[in-house]
Amino acid sequence: MALFKLSINNRSYDADVEQDTPLLWVLRDNLGLVGTKYGCGIAQCGACTVHLDGKAVRSCVLPVSAVGKGKVTTIEGLSEKGDHPVQKAWDEVDVAQCGYCQAGQIMTAAALLKDKPKPTDQEIVTTMSGNLCRCGTYHRIREAVKVAASKSN
Repeated sequence: MALFKLSINNRSYDADVEQDTPLLWVLRDNLGLVGTKYGCGIAQCGACTVHLDGKAVRSCVLPVSAVGKGKVTTIEGLSEKGDHPVQKAWDEVDVAQCGYCQAGQIMTAAALLKDKPKPTDQEIVTTMSGNLCRCGTYHRIREAVKVAASKSN
């Protein structure tokens, strides 16, 4: 085991885990940050998406040792009051159905809008296509991303 010092949601955490432990399990099992979900375990569904230095990454396949001095943001740290433009748009458009994929969807959308504040429809479709929704709310997801983009500075 090794002791990793992690910066997550602007807080410092210590995790005494094996170096190949996926970040997802460190977040959920060691640190109690359970907003990030396990979906497939092979980086194909997007449920486990978090930000590493502002970029969307799949935490189910990212070894904790690869985080280094990077800053991790989970759904719990996206905004203090749940008022990030994407979170507000998700509510406005009534995206969630079962809700299981939502944290990963929101984190992917937030990273997209950080990089491209006014994405085209095709950029939204391309970026969000890596996140699966079991309920099929893709139309509402795309609409919420557009709403968030229209309300961002």
